[in-house]
Amino acid sequence: MALALDGKKAVVEEVAPYAAKAHSAVAAEYRGLTVAELTQLRIVARETGVYLRVVKNTLARRAVAGTQFECMQEKMVGPLILAFSMEDPGSAGRLINDFAKTNKNLIAKIVSIDGQAYDGSELARLASLPTRDQGISMIMALMLAPVGKLARTLVALKEQREVGVESTESEAEVVAEAAE
Repeated sequence: MALALDGKKAVVEEVAPYAAKAHSAVAAEYRGLTVAELTQLRIVARETGVYLRVVKNTLARRAVAGTQFECMQEKMVGPLILAFSMEDPGSAGRLINDFAKTNKNLIAKIVSIDGQAYDGSELARLASLPTRDQGISMIMALMLAPVGKLARTLVALKEQREVGVESTESEAEVVAEAAE
């Protein structure tokens, strides 16, 4: 079904704000997926903070123009579904990667992050990025490691001194008894 000019403008106006605010984007070929499979993909996308949309390539090129995903324009060929990560950089990659494991018809074609477009084979790298909460916990673990090591060292020194004091006291008692 062909869209009228107003419909096309509406699609571009709908997708452009998501493209402007997204952390990363994945374009995947969905040829061969059933409506039920696409519906399931959309449900999971909503739950994980990913904006997912099937858009004609010409309209998608216009929607990403002037954003960090402009680099994807030349590679947009074939029937593509666009996934924009709205909450953390790896969420769109994880969504497409996980769904592609069970549905071989979903094939990542373009992965884009930070103004760079990569081949679909880089999807696993994007999917492996930690979430915000995971990143914070990793940083906290790094910050707490030296403090924990210092605490263990101080406890070991205290125990070592206590053992040293006890042995010195027992030596003093032996000397005192020998002097008597």
